[in-house]
Amino acid sequence: MGRNEVEDKVQNVVDPEDEHNGDPGDKKLKQEVGEISVERLFEDQEVPSWRKQLTKRAFVVSFFLSIPFTFIVMKLNLTTGIIPSLNVSAGLLGFFFVRTWTRLLQKSGLLKQPFTRQENTVIQTCVVASSGIAFSGGFGSYLFGMSERISKQSSDTHDFKNPSLGWSIGFLLVVSFRGLFTVVPFRRIMIMDFKLTYPSGTATAHLINSFHTPHGAKLAKKQVRALGKFFTFSFLWGFFQWFYTAGADCGFSNFPSLGLKAYNYGFYFDFSATYVGVGMICPYIINVSVLVGGILSWGLMWPLIENRKGDWYPASLPSNSMSGLQAYKVFIAIALILGDGLYNVYKALSQTILGLSHQLLTKKLSSELPVSDHSSPKSSQLSYDDKRRSQLFLKDQIPTWFSIGGYVAISAISIGTLPHIFHQLKWYYMLVIYILAPALAFCNAYGCGLTDWSLASTYGKLAIFTIGAWAGASHGGVLAGLAACGVMMNIVSTASDLMQDFKTGYLTLASPRAMFVSQLIGTAMGCVIAPSVFWLFYNAFDDIGNPGSEYAAPYAIVYRNMAIIGVDGFSSLPKNCLLLCYVFFGAAILINLIRDRVDKKWGRYIPLPMAMAIPFYIGPYFAVDMCVGSLILFIWEKINKSKADAFGPAVASGLICGDGIWTLPACILALAGVKPPICMKFLSRGSNGKVDKFLTSQA
Repeated sequence: MGRNEVEDKVQNVVDPEDEHNGDPGDKKLKQEVGEISVERLFEDQEVPSWRKQLTKRAFVVSFFLSIPFTFIVMKLNLTTGIIPSLNVSAGLLGFFFVRTWTRLLQKSGLLKQPFTRQENTVIQTCVVASSGIAFSGGFGSYLFGMSERISKQSSDTHDFKNPSLGWSIGFLLVVSFRGLFTVVPFRRIMIMDFKLTYPSGTATAHLINSFHTPHGAKLAKKQVRALGKFFTFSFLWGFFQWFYTAGADCGFSNFPSLGLKAYNYGFYFDFSATYVGVGMICPYIINVSVLVGGILSWGLMWPLIENRKGDWYPASLPSNSMSGLQAYKVFIAIALILGDGLYNVYKALSQTILGLSHQLLTKKLSSELPVSDHSSPKSSQLSYDDKRRSQLFLKDQIPTWFSIGGYVAISAISIGTLPHIFHQLKWYYMLVIYILAPALAFCNAYGCGLTDWSLASTYGKLAIFTIGAWAGASHGGVLAGLAACGVMMNIVSTASDLMQDFKTGYLTLASPRAMFVSQLIGTAMGCVIAPSVFWLFYNAFDDIGNPGSEYAAPYAIVYRNMAIIGVDGFSSLPKNCLLLCYVFFGAAILINLIRDRVDKKWGRYIPLPMAMAIPFYIGPYFAVDMCVGSLILFIWEKINKSKADAFGPAVASGLICGDGIWTLPACILALAGVKPPICMKFLSRGSNGKVDKFLTSQA
């Protein structure tokens, strides 16, 4: 999730507690920091070569951090599909672990290389690249959507491929690296010439820069302490809740906090530390949009459509039938997602074309585009910071022939390999994708630089419809479309992630070569770690992917049904379902148009259709938790904004990490056959009366 306001929250290098204490020395430092450029603070520090930025300890720390971060992303992927930005958490924890390591070595006299902000950037890049594979790998969407378990919930029950650790790792290894080579030739154009913002990358850079100043290190220590406290609380709370979940619908996660009637329609607080933390990190409008979508669907539409059973669809159908109410839940959500996605693709393409045209006309880039030119922009137009950053950013060039050759070589390997994994995915389908992918990857990276919003999943959906319709039902169009979605998503997602990291590296003086190598190593780690973590979930929880389960993987059925629509059309939908899909598809476009046309002051209060669509299928329970997180942060900001800005992300990260890490021992206990001892259920008065009567009769 992009958060443009994060940048403002992480630039304060003065401890907010000291600021309130009125320490004159700190106030003086704050004034000096405001007057002196960032790079002048580091002027006396030598910038290590790109090889020295890639230290062994950096990759050891990255590996051990990648595992818990992958668990966190995987859990979110398999529950709601909302993945917040974890860049700040990765940068903070990377700083803490390596700083602790180097201090111990320094005391023992064994420290050979000090810990630098460039090494910190390498760690952050590697961790985010590795854990990002848990999302782009499709374990909660297209890849899991291929399985027999998900196919049984759709109208096509024959075209499936069950997940396997072997082919999952092989598939990711041949599709995940290609995107890294597509945007390398454009890094100077996007970062230096166009000066794209990349808000998350910029925010992370400011955070890392502040850590490596004396007061920034002091604040970072307090942030890590806060993260540790809430991590411990969240982990222990997850452990405590586990004791009461011996059966279905047991435990605090099923507490009818808003009443049993509301509980039956998904409105309750489920005491999830993860979703409360996500709510604290996500922008307020995201959380409100999810809640609005939940009220619209589960509060209004589904009860009304339920009353039409026997008319719109047969009353005898089970609740999970794709010919009954379930079809409305899935396909109306798809219509909202597609309307929002297509609008944003059009918007991104038009902004890219207009932006490029403007740059070419105003700056005459046609005569200045750097192919092998190492000269920096005119020095008279640059500040001291920009001069120093530009000089070092251009120092370690990545040759254009290397990026083009790498893309062609990996594409050739992929074309020769993927048909053996998916025989439905013909080589000429992939050839078309690989010809179009660099342009789409550029658009996604450019749009991400403007808005901090990656449209990787939207480009993947376009591939589902295009390749699925091309292949047709008789040639495995469903699996071909889902596999093509994976190929496209990985290309455009890793491309925007790399450019975001280039921006972070530019602002921390990390070498582009170090960033590229770190991204490669992190991606390689993720191609092994993410499938392994998913395989652990898949074997530990028998009901994973089933509606109503803890890990329902809501997007898996959504992506599969998109592929079915692309192949078979809309003929199997129940009465009025297609009409409602058209209405919500148009509504998504209209809402986006209004958001873009009205004044920004009012536009920021208009809900986001993509976020509104999430609860349509899985229910609004997590929206209640996220709004509780927003409320906590809102009150905290009203009481003490500087502390909320400084410690809010750390507290949220602790809540997310602790609950996310608890899933590891939970998986191990499930695999070992150890079940919780107690089932705590909350029943209606009538049900409680029956239980009391039964217990009395037994006595």
